[in-house]
Amino acid sequence: MENVVIVGSGPAGYTAAIYLARAELKPLIIAGNLPGGLLTQTTEVENFPAFPEGIQGFDLMENMRQQAEKFGARLQFGEVKSFELSPAKEKTLVLADGSKIGARALVLAMGARPRSLGAPGEEELKNKGVSYCATCDGAFFKQVPVMVIGGGDSALEEALFLCHFASEVHLVHRRDQFRGSKIMSDRVLANDKIKVHWDSVLAEVHDPAQDKVTAATLRNVKSGQTSRLDCAAVFIAVGHLPNTESLQGQLPLENGYIVLPDGGSSKTTIPGVFAAGDCADSTYRQAVTAAGMGCRAAIDAERYLQLA
Repeated sequence: MENVVIVGSGPAGYTAAIYLARAELKPLIIAGNLPGGLLTQTTEVENFPAFPEGIQGFDLMENMRQQAEKFGARLQFGEVKSFELSPAKEKTLVLADGSKIGARALVLAMGARPRSLGAPGEEELKNKGVSYCATCDGAFFKQVPVMVIGGGDSALEEALFLCHFASEVHLVHRRDQFRGSKIMSDRVLANDKIKVHWDSVLAEVHDPAQDKVTAATLRNVKSGQTSRLDCAAVFIAVGHLPNTESLQGQLPLENGYIVLPDGGSSKTTIPGVFAAGDCADSTYRQAVTAAGMGCRAAIDAERYLQLA
């Protein structure tokens, strides 16, 4: 039986592994279906501390992996398909190949994935102008027109944020009024840089042939008419999906996110099970906040094991 198993290998998982390995607990990391997490699919990361010139997302996660392994963490490739969790001391993970792993403590750091639209050109142009995080990528698009898809608070916040960089922001929403809060809606509507396209959806992103975003085609859901707008980036802000399907019936979830009843710690409702990163954070979803949560989870897990 393992002392502690970490499920997920993004910033939260690797940070937890660094702390737990330094505590000589020899943590086992189950890497998941995307080792290194979403950051490995990001080009340059400019907002992670200690890298004034920025760093490639893949390189950042590779550095974290090496640091965790240096202190004794072990990495196992594979995906957890289900859990057998109870207040009993042993927690069981069932992997995709049918094998089982027992652990005294568990850190859940499976992350979340952006909800995609499936529009033609979207997949081909990911990280080439199609983005799901304005905070991460907005600064790369200075003095050029950009587009935001969505109508909730996240989309409104991204549109306002992008006004600091872009020459114009096209905000596309499928309804005739925003779903976000009134104060955010009022700010968007009062901003001269933002042009709202009501009753419209993203029909296509151009141009995969040029290997970058050059324009987007919109379709009006009422009239069916299409229009093409020049833009250098398309930011899709229609929500995130936590990677917690395997936890259904095992832990309380709220909109898919793991519930942490004590907001000041990483403890879940089951003793010995802790959560960190985007699978438990619906608000910030940043690499640095995920790393901080991974640190909390490691410290909580270490203290739990000392008393168990």
